[in-house]
Formats: sequence, C-alpha cells, structure tokens
Amino acid sequence: MKDSKLHTRHLIEMNVAMLFGSTSGVLGRYIELPVTVTICLRASLAFLLLFLYCKWRKFSFKIFKEDRFLLFVSAVLMGVHFVSYFYALQYSNVAIAMLSLFTYPVITSFLEPLILKTKFQKVHLLLAGMLLCGIYFLVPDFSLENSYSIAVFFGVFSAVCYALRNILMKSKVTRYNGSFLMCYQMGVTGVLLLPALYFIDFDSVISQWKALAALALLTTTIGHTLFLNSFKHFSITTASILSSIQPVYGIILGALFLSEIPALPTVFGGALILASVLIESLRSRK
Repeated sequence: MKDSKLHTRHLIEMNVAMLFGSTSGVLGRYIELPVTVTICLRASLAFLLLFLYCKWRKFSFKIFKEDRFLLFVSAVLMGVHFVSYFYALQYSNVAIAMLSLFTYPVITSFLEPLILKTKFQKVHLLLAGMLLCGIYFLVPDFSLENSYSIAVFFGVFSAVCYALRNILMKSKVTRYNGSFLMCYQMGVTGVLLLPALYFIDFDSVISQWKALAALALLTTTIGHTLFLNSFKHFSITTASILSSIQPVYGIILGALFLSEIPALPTVFGGALILASVLIESLRSRK
C-alpha cells in the first residue's frame, strides 16, 4: 500500500513537471527575441535562481574529477536542445514544435539499452508506435519547401540532444542533487551563449522581462528540475514516455493564450499520446 501511494506521488510530481515544462511553447512563441538571446537570458536567470536555491538548501557544489567531462557534455547537449527547440517554435506553432520534440521518448527507448546496457523491453516498441501515430496526425504534410518541415527537423534534432542528455544524467542523479545539476547546466549554457548578447538592443529585452522571467522560473527552474529528479524513480525510457503528456498540455495552453486552436486530427493525435502515457503509467506501477 505504501509503495502504491509513493508511486502515485511520483506520477503526480511528473505531471506537475510536465505542466510547468509545457509553458515553454507559449512563452517561446510569445518572446520576440533572437533564439540565442532568449536561451542565454533564460539559462542565466535560471542559473541565478537555482544557485540561490542550492545555497539556501546547502547543497554541495563539488564535482568529482571523473564526472567533469560527462557533466560538461550533458550541459552542452541541454543548451543545443533548448536552441533547436526554440527554432522549431519560430518556424511553426506550439503543436508542431512540441510534438516533433517529443519523438525523444522513441529515440530514448532505443538508445538507453545501448548506452546504459539495460534490457530492451518490447512493450516500448508498441508505445513508440502509438506515439509516432499520434505525431503523424499532428504534423501537416511534409515538404522540404515549407517552414513546418524545417521546424520538424529542428524539433527532432532537439529530441536527439535531449534523449542523450537524459541518458547521461541517469547515472548522476543519485550522486548529485537535481537542482545542482540543472544549475550547472544552465550556467554552462548561459556562458556559451553570452556572445549573442553583444548584438541585441537591451530595450527590447527589458520590454519582455516578465515572459523571460516566467520562462526561467516556471519552465526551467521548476519544470526541468522536477523532471530531472524523476530519473530517481523511473527508467529514462519510462520517464520519457510518461512525459509525452507535455505536448497535450502545451497545445491546450497554446489554444488558450495564442488562439492556436487544434484541428480534429490534432485532437486524435493527442488522444493516442495520452493513451500511451496511461498504458506506461499502469505498466510502470507493477
């Protein structure tokens, strides 16, 4: 009974993480700044918030020598994931960008057994198929001449980076606090993108500070940290598939705040994604 309640709590925490994380679509479409500038400011503000939180909670900032290279690579992957995903948002809309990104559970289910030497579970092929079918109904006809195809390319590339980053982090979340790991990754991302600030008019930044602050606090500091902490309770593949509810949240927020009303195929695709999440939730409970 106790294990059942604990599992339910972990599933609730995952959904809270996904709800906060889904705000990236609306905020990414709303903010009118170059992508690299947006991500630099997002990462820098999130770093400051996470740094203050880690100091308050007295989390250790020590990184063991053998982990330095892997943590740096994971931070770079996280930064590239952010930039690619926001380009996908610029070239399309919330639904297409988020659902092209959320091919990453499929990618993860094949990469995790190869990298972490875990057992491949055949049920993930079924769930991956359901996710792909859902995405098929949400993405319009592919053509190399339209911006939506470019958006899908950026979204899938972002998905590959995100899947690799998550797999690399799986072995580290038991050794380091999740908030510290996000703090480190945001610090590296912010520093690497600092040159982008040289080319921006700061009056335009000041005019959008509320959206940037929301992106740093809600999406990054809360959403991504909670998701990273979920790796302690689920396999990377399970966490990835459970997180596939995030595009559904994002599409709902896009409809409410940007008037991006989904068509009937979008609703059907979202239903397939929700079904795969429900199946994995029940399966992982056993």
